[in-house]
Amino acid sequence: MSNSTDTKEAPSIDVQNLNYAFPDGSSGLQEVFLNLPPGSRSLLIGANGAGKTTLLRLLSGKRMAPAGSVSIAGVDPFKFGLEGVTYLGLEWVLNPIVRTDIDVPTLLASIGGDYYTERRDELVRILDIDLAWRMHTVSDGERRRVQLAMGLLRPWTILLLDEITVDLDLLSRSNFLAFLKRETETRPCTIVYATHILDNLASWPTHLVHMSLGKVKKWGSMDQLNIRSDPNTRFVSANSQLGELVLQWLQEDLDERGPRNGRMSEGKTYESLEGKGGYGAEKKT
Repeated sequence: MSNSTDTKEAPSIDVQNLNYAFPDGSSGLQEVFLNLPPGSRSLLIGANGAGKTTLLRLLSGKRMAPAGSVSIAGVDPFKFGLEGVTYLGLEWVLNPIVRTDIDVPTLLASIGGDYYTERRDELVRILDIDLAWRMHTVSDGERRRVQLAMGLLRPWTILLLDEITVDLDLLSRSNFLAFLKRETETRPCTIVYATHILDNLASWPTHLVHMSLGKVKKWGSMDQLNIRSDPNTRFVSANSQLGELVLQWLQEDLDERGPRNGRMSEGKTYESLEGKGGYGAEKKT
């Protein structure tokens, strides 16, 4: 069964007491509560392993969440195969097709470029894509631009981005994020963007979500978190506020988590663990 989101109003994202365990039984998410309003642009912030990717995959319907815990525009995205939800993550950007000897127009045409011609041309312009490129000869950054155009060519109502701008240069990334901002301002759609790169981002999000150790520790609007940008300035002050806040959050997370190997906190060294099942020891088969 397939449902489509309401095209007249941007969808909301609602998560209630979400708990998720991986197939091996280890905990992925714990007691996650989150409510992101229609039309919001949320930055998902957290250290590596905080649970950001797991949350995005559950929101996209790529993994099954417990009944009643995840709702997109009032609908369970896994149960109903919700249309209009686009997730762009690591597995998407590693698609081997975009590394073969194929030209850009053929790739774009394969996912609807000849139908969504205006969006196609706008994305080609914004991402500074050369239509003469052949994908097996371009750089990773150029390849990523084509992949983004492919992923965003069909109109979406929920966009979930997982660290997919790391290969873009500063100007391409700035133009791309400006395009996403205009999307939420001109049509009904909602965005969640997980990233570690905060440069010049203070004017982009409407909300911040802070994750640590599989939990959402804090979330709220930029105003609620006292990060404000003046449209008449270059956002230097607000960008500093955003960076300082995120640095504070990550340091608090590290202090709470402690060393990854608990024995290291007892004064033991790498050498002292060798031959005892620790660093340097051979793995038993």
